[in-house]
Amino acid sequence: MKLAYLSLSILLAFFFLTAQKAINLEQISAFTMSNANWIIDFANLNMTSGKPTGPNYKVSNTVGQIAPGLYSGTNFKVRAGFQYVYSIIPFSFTISTLEINFGTLIPTNPVTRTNVLTLSNGSANGYSVLAYENHALLIPGSGRMIPDTSCDAGTCTQITAAAWTSSLAYGFGYRCDNLSGTDCSTDFSTGTFYKQFANDSDGETAQAVMRGVNVGRSKQVQITYKANISATQPPGEYTNQIIYLAIPTF
Repeated sequence: MKLAYLSLSILLAFFFLTAQKAINLEQISAFTMSNANWIIDFANLNMTSGKPTGPNYKVSNTVGQIAPGLYSGTNFKVRAGFQYVYSIIPFSFTISTLEINFGTLIPTNPVTRTNVLTLSNGSANGYSVLAYENHALLIPGSGRMIPDTSCDAGTCTQITAAAWTSSLAYGFGYRCDNLSGTDCSTDFSTGTFYKQFANDSDGETAQAVMRGVNVGRSKQVQITYKANISATQPPGEYTNQIIYLAIPTF
């Protein structure tokens, strides 16, 4: 019986995406759209904004907006200006364990390990956590590889989840379970369903593991990593890296 030692390193890549516009001040122009019933006049760009501070003060400013301020009435309240979109929930993302070690794998005896992803999000349009692997589990330079699972019926991919319960279905895959909130992909609503990680070395696109549209603190999911090998799998230390991209949406 052949044995394989397997370790999985998980790296965190944490990106904040911001929208930027390059503006050439010599080319800025305004324009008006209109018809018989309406007129839309575009003529304002914020010139500056920020948080200037001094020894005895801290302020925020937005310069160039036509009508910043708080406006309210019987049935409405309008807050205009960037000072009204500050989040009270800072964006944060943590992974409970950065290395997963499966130890010695015995053929046809699947092994699972877990860690927890925790995210807090206050951005207006939610967030996504994407994931991919740098390559399949392999022994560097040897050509030996544990392929990504295709599950029991050979139907699961990085996009499609499927049942993986058979000890004769080999490979490496994962699933997501909600610990707080409901931000795991609904593909994992069945407890036996798994997916492959998108494989960067094959040009596959990172896929969403968690996704939310509401603000919240300490949303948690558990990621279960599963590996299973056949009796013909060459022994050795197989490794890869899983990269998570935490992205707020503005």
